[in-house]
Amino acid sequence: MNKRRTGSLKVIGSAVLAATLLAACSGTGQEDTTEEAGDLTYAVITHSAPGDAFWDRVKSGAEKAGDDYGVTVEYSNDPDPARQSQLIDGAVADDVDGIVVSMANPDGLESSVKAATEAGVPVVTINSGVDQFAEFGAITHIGQSEAIAGEAVGEELNEAGLTKAVCVIHEAGNVGLEERCQAAASTFDGEMENLQVDGTDGGAVESTITSSLQAETDIDVVLTLGGQFAINAVSAVEQAGSDATVATFDLSEDVVTGIQDESILFAVDQQPYVQGFQGVTTLYLKSINGNDLGGGQPINSGPAFVTTENADAVLEFAANGTR
Repeated sequence: MNKRRTGSLKVIGSAVLAATLLAACSGTGQEDTTEEAGDLTYAVITHSAPGDAFWDRVKSGAEKAGDDYGVTVEYSNDPDPARQSQLIDGAVADDVDGIVVSMANPDGLESSVKAATEAGVPVVTINSGVDQFAEFGAITHIGQSEAIAGEAVGEELNEAGLTKAVCVIHEAGNVGLEERCQAAASTFDGEMENLQVDGTDGGAVESTITSSLQAETDIDVVLTLGGQFAINAVSAVEQAGSDATVATFDLSEDVVTGIQDESILFAVDQQPYVQGFQGVTTLYLKSINGNDLGGGQPINSGPAFVTTENADAVLEFAANGTR
């Protein structure tokens, strides 16, 4: 995938969001829509570990949608699929009007998600679960195709002339992260190995990457799958005295700054704020107008590449905590 095609994805994503907002704000002939909306409650349940900046953006997007539409958004998270399932079951028991859920471990959530939809609770999946959302009864999935994004990353690494990569997986058992590495390796002309780290411990992430770089001095790129881990990787490269570059999925203000100073080659933005905002928006339109966004197909929020060419334009929003 070249940058021109990636740019078109940005435009498409923006168009989808703009159309959604227009639909939400347009008159429906029901003057009491706002009053009725005040009684709506949506649960947003993710697999986020504590302190993960990516999911802070998802939460912010969901809460902004709640504020805009005058509905209640209840956010909760747990990286353990058994406990995440309990959160879903609890939301159904509380008679919420809809659920937004990320499915990093679809098998572990299947029974709870299916039980929710069978109970008549609309469900939207975000971020992870694109291959299972329809089977589980969800309206749509909002996120990026990990296969498309990963394949594009492999091609970008080829273009940069890189030959040996380590792909850093920060959540054990997360099928989406594993798919990213697999897809990147499928188009990368060089050698790529996976490296498992404990994403809940930044110091451990840095030391594990450092050890890998010291053990294999011919590694010339570290590919991380989350913005905060790219910062760990930059420090690891310095600690190891390596010439490796860093590339990453996902953004933060520090990542954009790293792209500007060229310590990070690029970032793949799947727009987590959009995932949270659009997830709640989809449920809201289902509640007030019976709409099923996506037409049974997933809604892409990415991928979009951030490089030195467009980092300046992205920095303002990253600093706001929305990119």
